[in-house]
Amino acid sequence: MTDFLRKIWELARPYRARLFIGVLMGVISGLVGPLLIATAMFIYAAVFPSAATADARPPIKHLPDFAQTWFYNARDGLASGLHTHPTAVWMLIALIPLISLLRGLSSYLNVYYLQWVGAHAVADLRTKLFSHLLNLSAGFYTENATGKLVSRVMSDTQALQTILTNVVSVIVRDPISLLGVLVFLFVQQPRLTLLSIIVLPACIVPIAIYSRKIRRSSRDAQTQVAELVQTMTEGFTGHRVIKAYNLESIVAEKFGETTRRAVNLLMRITRATEMPSLLIEFFGACGVALMLGYVIQSAGTRPKPEDFLQLLISIIYIYQPLKNLTRLQNQVVQARAATERVFELLATKNSVPEPAAPRMLHASRADIEFQNLDFNYGEKVVLRNINLTVKAGQLIALVGASGSGKTTLANLLLRFYDPARGAVKIGGVDLREVATRDLRNQIAVVAQENILFNDTIRRNIEMGRLGATEAEIVAAAKHAFAYDFAMEKPEGLDTVVGEKGVVLSGGQRQRLAIARAVLKDAPILILDEATSALDTESERAVQAALDQLMKGRTTICIAHRLSTILHANLIVVLDQGRIVEAGTHDELVKRAGTYQKLYELQFAS
Repeated sequence: MTDFLRKIWELARPYRARLFIGVLMGVISGLVGPLLIATAMFIYAAVFPSAATADARPPIKHLPDFAQTWFYNARDGLASGLHTHPTAVWMLIALIPLISLLRGLSSYLNVYYLQWVGAHAVADLRTKLFSHLLNLSAGFYTENATGKLVSRVMSDTQALQTILTNVVSVIVRDPISLLGVLVFLFVQQPRLTLLSIIVLPACIVPIAIYSRKIRRSSRDAQTQVAELVQTMTEGFTGHRVIKAYNLESIVAEKFGETTRRAVNLLMRITRATEMPSLLIEFFGACGVALMLGYVIQSAGTRPKPEDFLQLLISIIYIYQPLKNLTRLQNQVVQARAATERVFELLATKNSVPEPAAPRMLHASRADIEFQNLDFNYGEKVVLRNINLTVKAGQLIALVGASGSGKTTLANLLLRFYDPARGAVKIGGVDLREVATRDLRNQIAVVAQENILFNDTIRRNIEMGRLGATEAEIVAAAKHAFAYDFAMEKPEGLDTVVGEKGVVLSGGQRQRLAIARAVLKDAPILILDEATSALDTESERAVQAALDQLMKGRTTICIAHRLSTILHANLIVVLDQGRIVEAGTHDELVKRAGTYQKLYELQFAS
């Protein structure tokens, strides 16, 4: 718990000035209530001296003599002044709304500043967590569903705001109230007070029992929320498949079932939260009953009626702060369970660590080497003993059946993963000794699945090199044969393409991705099925643009269409994670091996 609270404090530390003001306003708000009552009693004693004449000065129990003298002198002076100056009565009465205004204002500022701190601290945590997740390796995303990560960033972090708003005000106000009343009661009636609170330790037992239940249920509830978000994410992104296969009812039923489980867990948490309050009230009533029984039996030492009434009301009063503190405990437990995964994610180490002292990389006119390379996805063997040199400026084509390891080889070059054995080098420099930002700045990628952002055509192209001029963006669009279709849109380059480029055709999305790579102007180019989504006419046009783009660059082309790589300097054939053949098109056809079979099957079809 100490470590958890320390982390909460670290989140709020940048806003400690406002946090202090919020806490101070909460303390003032709590103190103004008794002040309002004391002011009303003081005014009553002054306005109605018949109720307590100036000569009547009964001793105030446990109040020092000097304080009693000050109180009665002030009361008597005020009473005589009110008779001499009638307007003073109204001025005195006006203190009541003024003090009420002070209480309302301090309460408002308490809520406002604590909400401000909570909202900003949670926003900082979300930003930090999102940034941290973006910098984790590609392997992390293969093991974690997108919807669950979204739930961690949004839902789990929200629980911390409760800590910084509701909990802080309770933890400042109620313990002070509870201790203050108990001290007052012990001074007034120590024996009766002890009897009435003798059952107080019993209240700790239900708090401890139900806190454990809340913690377990809260973990499960957060898991169900994550599954809800995951189901929604899959439903929205896969809506075409869902509609095409009439899966609406199946997906909705899955969502409904997950929702029902989440509701059941919520009700379990509610029961565990409210049950201690019920038991505390019961134990409190038992304490009052014990006190009454003692008073009945001790006829000779019974307290005065007004003292007994004061004691009874005070004892009943202390159980409300105790109930609030019980709920506070439960809120902390829920928030702790909800944020455990958040802090676990923040503690997740990148499986592709940055070098402590990165070396500079000069990829232009540098050879690429894959040396004795092994790579696994978990227990699955993907690449074995890969040895390959890509000469600077060459076009190397990787071919083979699906799952043979072609894309994985490109991912290792981008250092999305690190090899299990061996090394990938550019210009003799091991990529593990290079900053990933420096490496990826020198590689342009046109992937098989092109991701466009829900932004304009211009902005999606500019992602290749932020800060590019309008002329450079237009030139890149023309080079990729994307300019003409963009200008046919009503808003031209300012057309918003929608989520993942939904308003564009597959070929148009592909050409925008190529334009992005053209604008980046990197010395190394990776083409992963770059023309797979194009029709025959568009493929010819884009292939011509790619031919221009590849000039002077080291290019690794992953292709299923063998017609696009016939002119490659070297064709590497992969099968079950191993290089089985390598050579030019003519050489491989003459060998009558795996490549010739692929070639004959494709062109025969």
